[in-house]
Amino acid sequence: QVQLVESGGNLVQPGGSLRLSCVASGSILTLDVMGWYRQAPGKQRELVATISRSGSTEYADSVMGRFTISRDNTKNTVFLQMNSLKPEDTGVYYCYVNGFARNLQQYDAWGQGTQVTVSS
Repeated sequence: QVQLVESGGNLVQPGGSLRLSCVASGSILTLDVMGWYRQAPGKQRELVATISRSGSTEYADSVMGRFTISRDNTKNTVFLQMNSLKPEDTGVYYCYVNGFARNLQQYDAWGQGTQVTVSS
């Protein structure tokens, strides 16, 4: 019903910046919460940041002050601006959204992930 496509992952040096984008498409009636999760090598998947339709945000303590999540409701897109990147930010970043489909069913959708590598 709802598909997500992430982009923007890359290899970057410590202290550098990246901007991730995620576009939602399909039988979307509403996009309520949009967010980003990540999975580091050998670690469990963890929440990075979320943003509600009204613009309320939540961040993991480890990224607070360095990452900024935003959304464009007219384009069904969520962004993650990542600054002052550290090697421990390395991992696969997954986009997440929930809301209501056009058939009035609630949904959760995940992207396939985009690789972020922070290394010298």
